[in-house]
This record gives sequence, structure tokens and C-alpha cells, in this order.
Amino acid sequence: MSMAEGRIDRGPVKKQTGLRHLFAAASYSLGGARRLLGEAAFRHELIAFGLVMAVFVLVGATFFQYVAMAILFLLMMAFEAINTAIEEIVDRVSPEISEMGKHAKDLGSFAVFCLILANGGYAVYVIALGLYF
Repeated sequence: MSMAEGRIDRGPVKKQTGLRHLFAAASYSLGGARRLLGEAAFRHELIAFGLVMAVFVLVGATFFQYVAMAILFLLMMAFEAINTAIEEIVDRVSPEISEMGKHAKDLGSFAVFCLILANGGYAVYVIALGLYF
């Protein structure tokens, strides 16, 4: 093994196939979920999701409303993961402050913000619907 540009060169990666590929992909996804749990913003989003689901119980939300909220939350998790990946890549490739790096991070953050608005807007709609109708 040789050191090249600060990384260990292990040669070509052997791709897994079949059932091994499924387990490898699952372990990568779990690693990503663990990494995302390290983000305070994501933990706050998880808490908000749990609170919204509890309030949905109180207002008598329908099954479809639970499913729609869960799908919106999964989308937000995906965007939060992509935003975190963008931030890590920018920090690795361009550790100095750069306008391009700032733009990349700002755009990722904006994408997450849009999903937060969608989640919040839908939650308020379902809660208001349950309280007043």
C-alpha cells in the first residue's frame, strides 16, 4: 500500500454482486444515517417530525395524511444528506473560503429549507384541518 496525496491506495475496488451487494449497500446507507445523526439540524428535524406525528394523533389525521407526512419527511432527510455531502466535499476540495464553495453550500442549504417549508406547511394544513373541521 502506498500513500498518494494523503490517502492509502488499495488498488481497484472489487464490486460486490447479488446478496452481498445488497448487504454492502445497506451498510453504506446505515453509515450515512449515522453520519447524518451527527448533524444538529437533522436531529432537530427528527424531533420536529416526532412532535408533528404526535399532534397528528391528537387531531385525528387520516392514514393518507400520515403517509404524505412521512414521504415529505423522507424527502427532507434525503435533501439533508445531500446537503451534508456537498458541505463535506466542498470542505475537502476547497478548505479555503471561496465564492464557488459558498454558493454550493448555500444552494444545498436552500434545497433543505424548501423541504422544511413543505413539511411545515403540510403539517400546519393537516393540524388546522383536524382542529377546525
